[in-house]
Amino acid sequence: MFDSRKYRSIAHFDLDSFFVSVERLINSNLIGLPVLIGGSSGRGVVASCSYEARKFGIHSAMPIKLARRLCKEAIVVRGNMELYSKYSRLVSDIIADSAPIYEKASIDEHYLDISGMDRFFGSFKWAQKLRQRIIKESGLPISFGLSINKTVAKIATGESKPNGELYIPFNRVESFLSPLSIRKIPMIGEQTFQRLYSKGISDIKSLRSSSPEMIEHILGKNGLIIWKKANGIDNRPVRSYYEQKSISSERTFEEDSSDVKKMHNIIIGMVGHLMFQLRKQQKLSGVISIKIRYSNFETYNMQQSIPYTSLDHIVIKTATELFDKLYQHGRLIRLIGVRIGQLIQGKQQLNLFDDIPEHIELYQAMDTIRLRFGKNSISRAVSIKTSEERTIIEKKKKRTK
Repeated sequence: MFDSRKYRSIAHFDLDSFFVSVERLINSNLIGLPVLIGGSSGRGVVASCSYEARKFGIHSAMPIKLARRLCKEAIVVRGNMELYSKYSRLVSDIIADSAPIYEKASIDEHYLDISGMDRFFGSFKWAQKLRQRIIKESGLPISFGLSINKTVAKIATGESKPNGELYIPFNRVESFLSPLSIRKIPMIGEQTFQRLYSKGISDIKSLRSSSPEMIEHILGKNGLIIWKKANGIDNRPVRSYYEQKSISSERTFEEDSSDVKKMHNIIIGMVGHLMFQLRKQQKLSGVISIKIRYSNFETYNMQQSIPYTSLDHIVIKTATELFDKLYQHGRLIRLIGVRIGQLIQGKQQLNLFDDIPEHIELYQAMDTIRLRFGKNSISRAVSIKTSEERTIIEKKKKRTK
C-alpha cells in the first residue's frame, strides 16, 4: 500500500453501458440481448450499445443502418435523455453523500479524490463499499479504477470493465501501462493513433520510451501532454463538481418593456449563443435559470433541471416556459437574463437519439459559420434587434459621445 502522504488516491467511477443499463432497469426483457440506443430513423446513429452488441463490431457513433447489418438481431431503443439524466443525478447524489471531493466528468463518470482515506479505512476498501452502495441504490452496474492520478485511474477503469474494480498502486503503474495499446490513453483518437502507429509506436511502452520532443513534433502541442500520460504523469486536480462554472447572458434595455413576445425572442437569442459556447467546449448543461429585473430594480430568479443537453430547441422551450411562470404580467422589465449550469463534459451526439437529424445538421452548419466569421455572424431571425431598437441604441450612442 502506498504512502498517502506522498501520492494521491484518485478513483474513477464509470457506469457500464449507461444508457443500455438504464433501459434494462425499465425493461428486464432487454437483459442479455444486443441492444442499440439511438434514433429510429434511417439516418440515426448509435448513441450507446450493450456489450452483447459490441461483439459484432458495433460501437458508438456508428450509423444505425450499418449496426443493424452487422447484427440483424439487435434491438433498437429510442433514447430518453430525461430518464438518463435522472439516473445520472441519482448516482451523483450517492457519490456526493460519501466522497470528500468529487468531479462529475460526464453524464456517466466521476473522479473522486480520496487521498488520506488509507489512514482510516483503506482507499480501495472504501471505493469498493461505495461501488456496492451505488449498485444497490441505483440498480446500475458500475466499474472503478483507483490509482495515483486521473489518467491511470481512468485507464484502470477501462481494464476492469464490465462491472469490475482495479487498484493500481504507484509501484505498479509502469508495469500496468507498458503492454497496453496507446489507444487506451485518453486524448488518443483514431487520427492520433494512426500518426503514432506509422512511426512504429503502438503500445504505451514504446510511446513512453520515445523522446518527448519527438512526440511533440509528431502530434503538435498535445504531444507533450500525451507523452506525460504514457509515463503515468498527470497532476490535474479533481475539481469539485459544485465549483463547475455556469455561463450566462444578460440584457439591460434602453427603455423598460412589458412586451412578452419581445422577451421570448431575446431569450431565444441568448440561448442560441450560450448553447454555441457549450458545443464549442463539448459540454452539456443540466440546469436553466431565468432572471427578471423590473423597472423598480426588484429582481427575481427561477431555475429548473433539464435533461443534459447542448441543443437550442430543448433549452428554448424550458427557458420561455420559466419566463412565463416568473413574469408578473404587465410589469415593466429593465433587465432579463439566462443562465445555464451544472455543466459536464459531453458532446451533442448524446442527443442524436432525438430522432431529428435535421436539428443536428442545422446546429453544425450554424456553428461552422460562427467559428469562421464570429459568434454574432448568424442568429435566429426572432432574436435580431428590430429597427426601432436599433434606432434607440444609436440615439443613446450619440448622446454619450
